[in-house]
Amino acid sequence: MARIAGIDLPREKRIEVALTYIYGIGQPTAHDILQETAVNPDTRVHELSDDDVNKLRRVIENRYKVEGALRTEVSMNIKRLMDIGCYRGMRHKQGLPVRGQRTHTNARTRKGPRRAVAGKKRAPKK
Repeated sequence: MARIAGIDLPREKRIEVALTYIYGIGQPTAHDILQETAVNPDTRVHELSDDDVNKLRRVIENRYKVEGALRTEVSMNIKRLMDIGCYRGMRHKQGLPVRGQRTHTNARTRKGPRRAVAGKKRAPKK
């Protein structure tokens, strides 16, 4: 089982897809890593040699910020925005969309489920 950056990669997947299970590595980055290490992208994870796994691990650790370090950086950037009180920071605090989307309708992912309005009566059934 290949373990890179603290993540157990799924054994039956192609290495190009399996690398995307690491936070901070998407398809383009995974493709670049495999080209750099000269590992065949069609190889399954359980078919990798220890030498290949070590090459992949070395490149990822030296060149890319992934998993815990990346999560910390992202959360610190959001905290900085909230501390300085800018518009984006206020939107993060309020749990509303940050990038200019409308909120009159939509935005349910950020706003959460609809709440019932107090005192509002339904129309009677006929």
